[in-house]
Amino acid sequence: MDQTDLYIDGAWRQGAKGARFDVINPATEEVLASVASAEIEDADAALDAAQKAFVDWAARSPRERSEILRKAFELMTERLDHFAHLITLENGKAGADAMGEARYAAEFFRWFAEEAVRADGMITRAPASGARIVVQHKPAGIAVLVTPWNYPAAMGTRKIAPALAAGCPVIIKPASETPLTMLALMPLLEEAGMPKGLVNVLPSENSAEIVDHMLHDPRVRVVSFTGSTGVGRKLLRSAADQVLKPAMELGGNAPLIVFEDADIDVAVEGAMLAKMRNLGEACTAANRFYVHEAVAEEFTAKMTAAMGALKVGNGVEKDVDVGPLVNAKTRDKVASFVTDALERGAELKLGGKVPNGPGYFYPPTVLTKVPQDAACVHDEIFGPVAAIQTFTDEEDVIARANDTEYGLVGYVFTQDMARGMRVCERLDYGMVGLNRGLVSDPAAPFGGSKQSGLGREGGHEGMLEFMETQYISASW
Repeated sequence: MDQTDLYIDGAWRQGAKGARFDVINPATEEVLASVASAEIEDADAALDAAQKAFVDWAARSPRERSEILRKAFELMTERLDHFAHLITLENGKAGADAMGEARYAAEFFRWFAEEAVRADGMITRAPASGARIVVQHKPAGIAVLVTPWNYPAAMGTRKIAPALAAGCPVIIKPASETPLTMLALMPLLEEAGMPKGLVNVLPSENSAEIVDHMLHDPRVRVVSFTGSTGVGRKLLRSAADQVLKPAMELGGNAPLIVFEDADIDVAVEGAMLAKMRNLGEACTAANRFYVHEAVAEEFTAKMTAAMGALKVGNGVEKDVDVGPLVNAKTRDKVASFVTDALERGAELKLGGKVPNGPGYFYPPTVLTKVPQDAACVHDEIFGPVAAIQTFTDEEDVIARANDTEYGLVGYVFTQDMARGMRVCERLDYGMVGLNRGLVSDPAAPFGGSKQSGLGREGGHEGMLEFMETQYISASW
């Protein structure tokens, strides 16, 4: 492994108490590395380093910040194979999927290198008083970034890049299952010209304690979190004590709707992307499939064939399409969803059986006639299970799609664009894929409504999450 210690103030160090924890390869259940575990004292050292770096970094010109981010993009692009391999080792995803994440992760450096020079303000004149209204955007301050295990590279760069573009230093707490990719990124950022203390990485087994401590430090001004809605609620409570700016990308329960006039081949291709990208371990994964009765048989047959053609195995092997889930708990939860649905009357078309070990594997699975009271209809499956229901009425399917506390993303397939736009606008989701199974794009504002989060990542909005708007009333 590249690095396994804490990264604070541009240097590698042991944790304050010397504690370490193991990172497990989910395909083999073998120990990949022993990683330093941060304590409160380490968090304080990172906060001190970040505050010191903030003064200089905020004062630098947007162009200077932009050039460092651009260099980071170029360096990461040169080393995609290395990062993809590391993602596969600690996360389990198949090689092609890991390479897709590595490219996606690098692209955030390029996008925000371009956005760094576009924190545009405005000057106008107040109609009543005649005073000039000057509006500008300033870096907010230290940002605490808490990232999940399902995208160990991309969820980090999606937060680091806009924060640096805005002029903010960051402290990252990567998921304990997958800290190695983020640690491996630090030498690259150093080579790109990143100043000491600007980016600090604190892997830790005491995640809740470390993050809560930092969120109660008055120097911290932003908290950006990707993960479950339950943990997001806890962080929001902590953030309230210091009135921090929160950027929360939380859970999802994505509906995928296939109308009777859809191009079924396009719908299946999109459904495979929406369901099987990252093995379904994504908040954007299609969780509930609503297929019109008139095309349900054709769609199910083609979807089952596509799922059945995927090869399951260790992601380091070149011909493997589907790797293991991240850990035993995740695999067992997926298995329990399938068992529950079958007990309630669903029919199994494919998969549904945990293979013998080692590794946390679960096969691509297709369920039909899934009843409304099945647990997988109301909770994130986070695995390779397509749970199919049918519908006949547009109003009914919109109501069913919206019947959830989540509102991250939905998918709609139809060749009638008037219907498509009408349905998209009525879906209570922050993002909708219309005839597309992939919505994530560095140039677009990623985020949800309801219990799926606050704020946006990516696009121009992503940088503004790390900035404060200042208004000056002036006369001249």
